[in-house]
Amino acid sequence: MSVGTVYGVGLGPGDPELMSVKADRLVRGARHVAFFRKAGRYGQARRLVDGMLHAEAAEVAMEYPVTTEIPLSDPRYNEILSGFYEDSTARVLECARAGEDVVVLCEGDPFFYGSFMHLYTRLKDVVPVEVVPGITGMSAAWTATGAPITWGDDVLSVLTGTHTEEELTRQMGCADALVVMKLGRTLDKVRRALKAAGKYKQAWLIENAAMPEQSVMRLAEAEGRVAPYFSIVVVHGQGRRP
Repeated sequence: MSVGTVYGVGLGPGDPELMSVKADRLVRGARHVAFFRKAGRYGQARRLVDGMLHAEAAEVAMEYPVTTEIPLSDPRYNEILSGFYEDSTARVLECARAGEDVVVLCEGDPFFYGSFMHLYTRLKDVVPVEVVPGITGMSAAWTATGAPITWGDDVLSVLTGTHTEEELTRQMGCADALVVMKLGRTLDKVRRALKAAGKYKQAWLIENAAMPEQSVMRLAEAEGRVAPYFSIVVVHGQGRRP
């Protein structure tokens, strides 16, 4: 029996109209659809395809065993997540080995800080895997500010708030243009690092980019604010212009 193909499909940042034509076609034609979500939640990736799935599509919800309950530095974090990804891979692999194609829904782009990467590395040498790129959340975020992110030969750095404050400050100081992801509990640390790097006043906070509840403001005007999960800080480059 021939094996099915696993498709990691990038859905873009949150607006269904920002999906690629290929992503739209694969999602609508899928008979097996898998997606990640937090336990007890509907899941953002699943929400993005509401009304698009085939009536007979079988859904596979892969629920994270932990999110922020255990610190990243705790050895148990990697152990628990590794087991989770092994189990998720087995569920997808079962469908593919039965000759069924599986569409894995991915927020943003599958190869950019996405959970699908952990399935990809476990599946790519076992069954056919195809990745469909999507518009990243950071692209939607800087577009929402109404200004280009880079000019001329600006250097763009993409950081995560999970770095140490010292490392954030160092990297921010070297960048012309800047994107900081994975905020939430790390936002206060990111604020301090931006101030130390001399970039705080230029920073923007974008929440839920390309979603109905999108919010765009100067970070300095959001003191004391608790950032939701889908939040990104942007500092625009000011490089060479003709």
